[in-house]
Amino acid sequence: MARLNVRAHWRDSVRPARFFVIDARSALPCLLFLMHIRWWTFWTFLIITVFFALLERLGFTMVVFGRMARSLLAGSRKLCRPWWRDDKLM
Repeated sequence: MARLNVRAHWRDSVRPARFFVIDARSALPCLLFLMHIRWWTFWTFLIITVFFALLERLGFTMVVFGRMARSLLAGSRKLCRPWWRDDKLM
């Protein structure tokens, strides 16, 4: 039985997908730019690519960034009861 030559390890499955140095999540704007070459699609592709590069540089994933944005939008005051169940008489 021939031995399978595997160069990748299971730990490599957690690394983000890349196309050379560009994050793979910006592939859709890149495809949009290549299919519809205009200045606005170029700037959209460039801004999204820089955004993902900045997130990676800061050490965040999209999930972590989404949670931070949600907590920033929600504010610091957390109510234990919804506003529509608030008893005004008590």
